[in-house]
This record gives sequence, C-alpha cells and structure tokens, in this order.
Amino acid sequence: MSAPPLPEVPRERRSYPKGVARRQEILDRAIEVFAKRGAQRTSLRAIAQEVGVTHGALTHYFGSLEELLVAVYHESELRLDGDAPAGSEVTPAEMMRVSAEENREIPGMIQLYSTLVATALEDGHSAAQEFATQRFARLREELARRVRHLQSVGRIRTDVDPGLVAALTIAASDGLQSQWLLDETVDHEGALAMLDRLFANPSN
Repeated sequence: MSAPPLPEVPRERRSYPKGVARRQEILDRAIEVFAKRGAQRTSLRAIAQEVGVTHGALTHYFGSLEELLVAVYHESELRLDGDAPAGSEVTPAEMMRVSAEENREIPGMIQLYSTLVATALEDGHSAAQEFATQRFARLREELARRVRHLQSVGRIRTDVDPGLVAALTIAASDGLQSQWLLDETVDHEGALAMLDRLFANPSN
C-alpha cells in the first residue's frame, strides 16, 4: 500500500533561506545604487545591470520597478529607525528634524521618497499608493500620540488638535525636504524649530 501524499504547503508558509538571503543581497546592493543616483526614471533592466544581477532575478524577487523602489526605501528606513530620538519629551517637529538631517546625508534616498509619493498620486500604482498611504497614517498616529502626551505635561498648547499638528508637521517636513533638494540654502531645521515655537505652551 502506497503512502498517502504529503499535504501541499501553502506558498506563503514555505521557507527558502537561500532565496531570502539572495533577495537581501540584491536589496543591499540596490540601496547602494539608489543612495548614489536617486530614483531617476529608468527601466528595471537598467537597474539590474547597475546592481549586478539579471533582469530575471530582479523580476523574480521584486516583481516590478515600483515594488523594488518601495522595498529599497523600506529597508533604508528600517536601518535609520534605531537612530531616531525616542524620548517621550521629544516634539514631533524635533523627530522630523532628526529624520531629515539623516536623510540629507543620502540625497538619493530623499529623491527616491519624493518619487514614490509623486507616483502614489497617479492611477495604477498600487505599490506606491499603499506605501505612501500607510506611511502617512502611521506617522500621523505616532506624532498625534506624542502631541497628546506633551499637552498633558504642559509642553504643547492644549487648544490645538493633535491630529492636525501631526499632519501639518509631516507636510512641513516633506515640503522642506523637496525645497532643500532644489536649493540647499533652505533652512529645514530652522523652519521646524519655528513650528515647535508656534505650538509651544506660552506659559512655559
């Protein structure tokens, strides 16, 4: 009597260590490339050549140019998260200032981020839209929570809406980053510091 067939393992539950390692290797190299060149309009085939892999390898691991750009930015962001100020007394503007300061050391990543957000506004770009939508929602929630805490300890005015403060801070920081890409004399840090002063509790 023959043995019963083994149950089929769902694709998402399978583990391919070599494949994961290979994907990470390609991603590491892609980060180096984009850090230098930004997200200039080009083909996945051209990027594969720069990264040093076949076009088929990039397609296999990332599917499309848009998905590769999202993966590169996500990975670079994860690497910087450990350097972000995490103290409960750090204001939203200060958090964004530190993040922007780190980003300016790798201008290509600022260009990549700007490209992803611009692409998200176009129809038919689900990967970029999901990336931008989730990132903004996560940041608004995180910054609003921080605002509420700072209001409770008297650091920030209580007559401002935490959600709106969060949205305005993100908009200011992103807009200032775009201006800095075009003109390096733009004082990103100074503008965010002024935003802090506008929201500060006047009794302090």
